[in-house]
Formats: sequence, structure tokens, C-alpha cells
Amino acid sequence: MRRTLLTSVAAGLAVAALAACEPAETVSSSGRTSVAPSATAPGAPPVAAPAPAAGQAKAAALPAFVGMGLQSAQDAAQKAGFYLLTSHDALGRSRNQIDDRNWKVCTQTPGPGEQATSAKVDMGAVKLDEQCPAQDQGAGGPTKAGATMPDFKGKAVSVVHDSLDRATSISAKDATAQNRIIVVQSNWQVCTQDPAPGAALNGQPVAVKAVKFGESCP
Repeated sequence: MRRTLLTSVAAGLAVAALAACEPAETVSSSGRTSVAPSATAPGAPPVAAPAPAAGQAKAAALPAFVGMGLQSAQDAAQKAGFYLLTSHDALGRSRNQIDDRNWKVCTQTPGPGEQATSAKVDMGAVKLDEQCPAQDQGAGGPTKAGATMPDFKGKAVSVVHDSLDRATSISAKDATAQNRIIVVQSNWQVCTQDPAPGAALNGQPVAVKAVKFGESCP
């Protein structure tokens, strides 16, 4: 009789201990059962913090980049959590920023302050030995020509190519008597053009004469 009583007590304690280690079940409003670890279970993993709601944009402070070297500005942007970075020629000459260390930032979009880290950050830049323009001339890229000839005077020869239909035949020549070959089109500015600004574009060839930037048209 004594042995039977001890056996019953031991069995009851084992059942109670097992119940304390079992995970708790909860039933959601949808009827789906979820299992959560018991707080008293030995070795139970810590409860993780709730994940951000789906589609919720992460925000951070976007630094001010104007006046910085382009490479340094891009590094600072990435350090702040912004990775969608672009840049353009603030002088509107369609030059590519091949070596970012040779360029400095004149403008930035969006401006400094709290921004979504998924935002596209665009920096207008000029070469280190150039002055920033009073107004960014390259934001948005060259405007594509419509049915009429744009006015290209003072713009880079590269802009002529970027603005006209790719099928257009374009010739560019030195406007001076030196007959220099135009190799780097972004280094030359248009002095004259044919057809004239406003003329209808119907697939005819386009001819421009140009001098290097810093030179005067004859």
C-alpha cells in the first residue's frame, strides 16, 4: 500500500513537470493554431522583435553633398544607407563621370534631411577645375527633339547627338580655319547649325560647326 502511494505521487509529479515544458497553444481569430515556447521551458529561444510592416519604407538622414568631391559624396551616401545613386554633368555637356574623384558636387536631389533610403539620389557635378553653374543645366538629361530643330548654339556637340533621333546623319566640323578633328564631342560647343532652329525635321542630315569650350566662335 505504501509503495503504491509513492508510485502515484511520483507519477503525478512527472506529469506536472512535462506539462510545464510543453509549448502553449493559442487560437487566432482565423482559427489557425500557433505554438509559442513556454517561458518556463529550459533552453527556450528568446522572442524576436516584430518585423516592420510590409511595404514600410525605412528612413534615414541624407547628408549634404554640395561642395564635396563626387567619390566622397557617394561614399557618404552609402554609409548613411542610400545606395541608389546617380550623377550627371551639371554643365549640360553630357559628359560621363568616369573617375568620380575628378568631379565635385554642385547640386543634389533630393536635398539633405530625412529621406526614404530607397530614394534615388542624383548629384549634378562638374570637374574639379570648373565652376558650378548658377543653375543645373544637365538635370534630367538632354531634351529629345520633336518635329522641329532645337537651338544648339553654345551647347556641346555631344548634346546634338543625344537630342536628335539616332538615325539622323550628323556632321560636326571645326568652325575655325584650323580644320581640327572633333574627337571628344563634349569638349566642343556649337557655333552654327543647319537646319536652323525651328526648321522642320524630316530626316535630313544635320551639320554643325563648333569650337572648343573656352574659345570664341569666329
